[in-house]
Amino acid sequence: MDSLERLLEESGALLRGHFVLSSGRHSDVYLEKFRVLERPDVLSLLCSRITDWARPFSPELVAGPTTGGVIIAFEVARQLGVPAVYVESENGRKCLRRGARIATGARVLVVDDVLTTGLSVQETCAVIEESGGIKVGVAVLIDRAESSMNLGVPLFAAHRIEAHSFAPDDLPESLAAIPATKPGTRTSA
Repeated sequence: MDSLERLLEESGALLRGHFVLSSGRHSDVYLEKFRVLERPDVLSLLCSRITDWARPFSPELVAGPTTGGVIIAFEVARQLGVPAVYVESENGRKCLRRGARIATGARVLVVDDVLTTGLSVQETCAVIEESGGIKVGVAVLIDRAESSMNLGVPLFAAHRIEAHSFAPDDLPESLAAIPATKPGTRTSA
């Protein structure tokens, strides 16, 4: 795992500094998931860890949220030999689009890129359940959450990164001394 973390740092995926997360909280660690998604060798390795873990759950479908979750869902589904579906936004609501359907009772593995607050995973799980699917597990490439989460099914991370976040008005001096940048894709609207 140390070599994977080193590879993440060398590729520019694992960044250290002062970041404003999509939640509005501040952190000294940020994972630029697109540096991982640009590297098929690294992505396939991480997805194979997910696939090995998920196989005993016998998923019939893999679901992931846009944006980064789409590529992970595709690769994990490819390795498992099952179809994938993608959860997107439409009119401010998460849903299946483009004619995608989930058979009632289908066993669905939910995947995503980075777990921080769990919001994307929770939204994806809700769509799966509303669509008649049964979530059998949740897997992410990288878990950077500060505490464990109960999603009602087993949770797996191909890699875990120690990271802390802080409220904007409760920054440690060392972090407050560094100018903040705001990476990421989720917008608050």
